[in-house]
Amino acid sequence: MSVVVVSNRVGGVNADGPITGGLAAALIPMVSSAGAIWVGYSSEDAGTHPARAALESQTLGAGTIVTVEPPRQHYRSYYDGFANSALWPVLHARTDLIDVTAEHYASYREVNAFMARALLRFNEADGIFWIHDYHFLPLGGEMRRLGIGRPIGFFLHTPWPEIRCMSALPHHRDIVREMLAYDLIGFQTAEDRRSFENYLRHELDVTVQSDAIISEWGRTQLATFPVGIDVDVFAARARGAMERPDVSQLRTRLRGSKLVLGVDRLDYSKGLTARLRAFDRMLDIEPSLKCAVSFLQVAAPSRTNIRAYRELKADLDALVAKINGRHQHAEWTPIHYVNQELSQSALAGFYRIAQVGLVTPFHDGMNLVAKEFVAAQNPADPGVLVLSTFAGAAQELDAALLVSPHDVDDIARQLVKALTMSIEERRERWQQMVTKLRRRSLQSWFSSFLHTLSEAHGTAPVLAGQPNVLRC
Repeated sequence: MSVVVVSNRVGGVNADGPITGGLAAALIPMVSSAGAIWVGYSSEDAGTHPARAALESQTLGAGTIVTVEPPRQHYRSYYDGFANSALWPVLHARTDLIDVTAEHYASYREVNAFMARALLRFNEADGIFWIHDYHFLPLGGEMRRLGIGRPIGFFLHTPWPEIRCMSALPHHRDIVREMLAYDLIGFQTAEDRRSFENYLRHELDVTVQSDAIISEWGRTQLATFPVGIDVDVFAARARGAMERPDVSQLRTRLRGSKLVLGVDRLDYSKGLTARLRAFDRMLDIEPSLKCAVSFLQVAAPSRTNIRAYRELKADLDALVAKINGRHQHAEWTPIHYVNQELSQSALAGFYRIAQVGLVTPFHDGMNLVAKEFVAAQNPADPGVLVLSTFAGAAQELDAALLVSPHDVDDIARQLVKALTMSIEERRERWQQMVTKLRRRSLQSWFSSFLHTLSEAHGTAPVLAGQPNVLRC
């Protein structure tokens, strides 16, 4: 059985290179170990060259990465336009940031159609397709129209919004109808799946029975598959990172003070400004923590062609300077702000030396940073996770200190609690969380989706570790 994984952009082959976003963090180890074919557009320079019919491939462990060059005249309108100036804000309940044109939607559909044509060469008797994320919502319909009859599954890494948000998206009904061409649609949480079901009932008059839908395309199964991580692999990486120069340098800069750590893409869905204001508020309500704790916020650059992201960066730069100006001491800087991508090993080391992981998105499908922070901890002296209830991970990691990302005062109070928590309580909370993470591993996520997809289509179950041969 040949497993073909499809996403907008593919990950790099550098085992320790920076990873931006949960999708790449989930797919890189699984493609590498399972021997799948990962198809996507070329990475940083996508859309800057003429569209390429031929595919380029390179090895990723036991798997293969295959890149295709998208149509240059459509890519920016597809990516910066409809995908990230319409779909992304809608999926994260920020309909006020929708900024799209008819041209953007036309390009979104054209780029999806282009990918469908590129996937034709994989339409073989033993093929199975797994499509990922909001960039390719209508890809299933495009593939079916080209005669691809093999199993096609779709997994949404982001949340699925409430009806009032989704109905604000231009062409929302057409897009969701195209999604029903998939044999299986997977979501991070049961809440996301229910929101999708509610949309189908109210907007398309489609009834969901036994978690399945019958439409003009046939039968579509709906299911929940929370993305996990490989706890042991990440824990080993964190232990090994302690001797890295950048980790040692951070410890030196801290001068013995405790560390609160945030790691995100620079995105308005991550609650970054509220998080900074909460740290500022914590220093006001608990002055004894001044000079005793510092906050490191890593915010990797993201979507710099979109105005909302440029404005957010400017706001964060100004807010960090303001807070540091209020509290800074000659030998102590309250907030260290890093606006660049870091290697996986560096981040793992930072997680391990941090006393608090601060993960407070306004809306997040899962948030693997929260899980990685837990996995990276020293079992004898673990840090404390402060986690937004609006992250999908909160449904598993309920032993974290859960907060509303909109309540600055509550976040501040929970930070104080985390920084002063007894070692006995820290160990107990950590043990509960890491036990749950082991039960829902990355491997089980991958295998469970493929098995459910095979059953939904009526084919023989697929084993995630089964070897694969690239056919181009």
